Amino acid sequence: MSNNNFVHLHVHSEYSLLDGACKISDLVDKAVQLKMSALALTDHGNMFGAIEFYEAAKSRGIKPILGYEAYVAQRSRFDKESKNGKEPLGHITLLAENNEGYRNLLKLTTSGYLEGFYYKPRIDKALLKTLSKGIICLSGCMTSEINRYLTNNRPEEAISVAKEYRDIFGPDHFFLEVQNNNLEQQASLVSGATDIANKLGIPLVATNDIHYMNMDDATAHDALLCINTGKHLSDVQRMRFGTNEFYFKNFQEMNNIFQHLPEAIENTVKIADRCNVEMTFGKLHLPKFTPPQGMTNNAYLRKLCDEGATQKYGSITQNIRERLDYELKVIESTGFVDYFLIVWDFIHFAIEQRIPATGRGSGAGSLVAYVLNITNIDPLENDLLFERFLNAERISMPDLDIDFCAEGREKVIQYVRKKYGGDSNVAQIITFGTMKAKAVIRDVGRVMNIPLSEVDKVAKLIPNTLNITLKQALEQEPALKALYDNEKHIHELFDISKKLEGLCRHASVHAAGIVISDEPLTEYVPLAKSGDVVTTQFYDEILVDKIGLLKADFLGVRKLTVIDKALKLIHETTGNDIDLTKIPMDDKKTYELLSRGDVKGVFQVETSRGFRELLKKLKPDKFADILPLVALYRPGPLQSGMVDSFINRKHGREEVTYLHPLLEPLLKETYGVILYQEQVMRIANRLAGFSLNQADNLRKAMGKKKPEIMAKFKDQFMSGSLANGIPKEIAQNIFELMEYFAGYGFNKSHSAAYAVITYQTAYLKTNYPVQYMVAQMSCEKENTDKIVEYIEDCRHMGIEVIPPNVNESYNDFTIADGNKIRFGLGAIKNVGDKAIESILQARGTGERFTSILDVCKRVDMRVVNKQVIESMIKSGCFDSLHDNRARLLAGLDTAMQMGSIANKDRRTGQKSLFDMSSEVDVIVKSDSGADANVSQWSEKEMRHAEKESLGFYFSSHPLTAYKEKIKQLSTVSSLEISERAEGEEVVIGGIITNLKQSTTKRGDPMLYITLEDMKGVAECLAFSKEIKAYQPLLN
Repeated sequence: MSNNNFVHLHVHSEYSLLDGACKISDLVDKAVQLKMSALALTDHGNMFGAIEFYEAAKSRGIKPILGYEAYVAQRSRFDKESKNGKEPLGHITLLAENNEGYRNLLKLTTSGYLEGFYYKPRIDKALLKTLSKGIICLSGCMTSEINRYLTNNRPEEAISVAKEYRDIFGPDHFFLEVQNNNLEQQASLVSGATDIANKLGIPLVATNDIHYMNMDDATAHDALLCINTGKHLSDVQRMRFGTNEFYFKNFQEMNNIFQHLPEAIENTVKIADRCNVEMTFGKLHLPKFTPPQGMTNNAYLRKLCDEGATQKYGSITQNIRERLDYELKVIESTGFVDYFLIVWDFIHFAIEQRIPATGRGSGAGSLVAYVLNITNIDPLENDLLFERFLNAERISMPDLDIDFCAEGREKVIQYVRKKYGGDSNVAQIITFGTMKAKAVIRDVGRVMNIPLSEVDKVAKLIPNTLNITLKQALEQEPALKALYDNEKHIHELFDISKKLEGLCRHASVHAAGIVISDEPLTEYVPLAKSGDVVTTQFYDEILVDKIGLLKADFLGVRKLTVIDKALKLIHETTGNDIDLTKIPMDDKKTYELLSRGDVKGVFQVETSRGFRELLKKLKPDKFADILPLVALYRPGPLQSGMVDSFINRKHGREEVTYLHPLLEPLLKETYGVILYQEQVMRIANRLAGFSLNQADNLRKAMGKKKPEIMAKFKDQFMSGSLANGIPKEIAQNIFELMEYFAGYGFNKSHSAAYAVITYQTAYLKTNYPVQYMVAQMSCEKENTDKIVEYIEDCRHMGIEVIPPNVNESYNDFTIADGNKIRFGLGAIKNVGDKAIESILQARGTGERFTSILDVCKRVDMRVVNKQVIESMIKSGCFDSLHDNRARLLAGLDTAMQMGSIANKDRRTGQKSLFDMSSEVDVIVKSDSGADANVSQWSEKEMRHAEKESLGFYFSSHPLTAYKEKIKQLSTVSSLEISERAEGEEVVIGGIITNLKQSTTKRGDPMLYITLEDMKGVAECLAFSKEIKAYQPLLN
């Protein structure tokens, strides 16, 4: 008998998160290898992998059977009162027989997440009764309700449940599932299921509950379960499968196991024959935009474009008209008019609500997007190509990525949700975190109980190359290979890790992605929930390219919030209304700031030391020099030497040459270097006569490096170039140059969109430094490390940052005395928004606080509690009321007691004790809530208090006296250490603020050291040799 006589119907992929260890591609490969005709996918509680599996199976000639293993609540899915989620859940295996069944599965798994989620996404039998059509149900694994009753020797209840499911699905749609993975109790369960089958006439079906590919993957799968449950492999009392039989078996193996039940094997094929889900991809499901009455959508979009173009340019020239008409014609012919109107609509809402927003990515090449205010850079002025965004010859959904002010993003999402049908039609997109090389080593090391220090040492030997694999790491790093070859436990660590590497580790919400549908989303995709956020169960490529849904990226960008706050502060303090679209793009001081690398707080270029060094070398003196920054600062260009060549050419240290005169106007802006994908398109267009749509296809093909496609394009390029009078050898060299640079080429439209924000933030920092830094620190007030950086930068610019003041400070940082920055209450530890609201409300009467007791009397002490006031005292908030923080802290209890009485009297409407007794008034005025018998703190105690309340030293730093010496001896600061390569030797100086003793696996002493310098904190390790050498200092 052949493998066509058996089909696996109970299969878990990596989307059974931290439980399934099979990649979908491997499952399909195995089915092809074993010549199986069909294969099912039945992940736990979800259908995350359904479309990926469908496509992979279809492409290899395997019939895909779509399903999932459902969790069935014992009572109602809405009942969430069981203790610690320990209610026993019945597992059943559900398979889509047809398209109706598939749609019902989408609704079932959605309900599991949106209605029934309680530790697991649960459904119930009531729901199954309403959504059973087109579904074949298998009774489930060992943890099914039927098997649970059989295990507990309650056969009558098992029979009752079997009847119930048969009634729900129908007699020909319910099968009793039998499994034998060599577990002791399974033989009796198979016997019990056979008895029920005989009594009720319900057919049997054999499955193997696949969780990993091969028998020798069982150990790695066991490690995966430990990662899931937080246990060690050595833990006796932990979840485990118990045998190594949960792998992808062939027909002969399954037939041998169930030779006494041949019908259970045969039924797998019969079920597979019945399951026929057919999907059609590529159809668009865009929501419909409703234009003003009497207008078509096409006419309304044209009207909006004409109005926007007039506003942007003053008048519509022939060049503008031709470009708009061309783009609109493509948009109309491809069916994306509604798409543009919908995006315009929510951008228009954002503008009305004064929520900063701007588009980025290839959409910046669209003039339509620019005049609709979707993007903020002129594609005509910057020679950006529409075809890079929307290609009429290769129709795919446009991808307009929109950055919103971080504080306003959610408001826009809520607007879209409300306008287009709520959670049923609008959802955020799921994304999956995977176990990459370093992460999987750390995970497996933990479950193997290898000391953290040793695992950390191994992980740090893995090169910091993007998407590097463990196999590549062993090939590239000799020290790692030596450990692997010589240390048995490290060898085992790698062997297990390699089997788990790349598997999905967790699901989360995409940082930006939103999908909007014309119908309830469950007609096309299942939904899930992450916290309170409704997400799709399919990831973005499938949602857009296959399902045809409108996807937009709503990214909350804090720097847009900074810009917004800065512009408001500039208006408040100077009366100037700055329109960033009209600032001079040739501001000399701005370029000087960029060239010095003084870019803390400047968008995109502040992120790393490498970016700052690039700016210092490049010395930009025009906007066209800022535009390439994102394209240049990437691993490919940096490693290829392209960056050095680019800089040398700009400064005349290297000759700029062109292979042909026609290249000069196309490459002049990048000094003869092909830097942008659009330049590849322009070369193909101008030299070889490609249309820009064809040139975009060439650009895409070069990126994918498919030889057969490239050969066709090369022939077209060569013949076109020759027809244009370009010698064959030169045309050949140009094509090779294009191929070489295509690996590094970057989207110019994206670079341009980001370059605008880079320049704008640099301009604001240069010309309005106080306002800009106030805005910057206000937006980062909860990030102590950033605040330390920005205060240091303010001091470098000569801007004084002064301590918080209970009578002057607000939640955010503020401008004081015209050119100083007042510390914000929101940046003080333990001082929350509600406490600040109460303080500001009490202060809003116009009366300044006169003492700490006055504060306690007037604020709401239910939110301004002892912890809040202690932090405020330690940070210096009350220094203007009393010059001794120690005394204020010592007298705080008395002040709070008296304040609580005033609070209570105010709430109950009684006349205050303080108003009744002049004697108390005298006490209050003389005491002010401070204990007169306590001495002021020493400088060291003052620093400690500020560190505790602010997260850093404020008024003075213990290293101030040694600042120059440390600078002289150190090679890095704590801020820069993370930017250095693994294994690079560095010197850092600072104070040891914490020591934690530990031992290595051999029992030798080791220390975890927290070292603090004037810019932040670095974590260090010391081993026995260093501990012995520096013992006096470590004491």
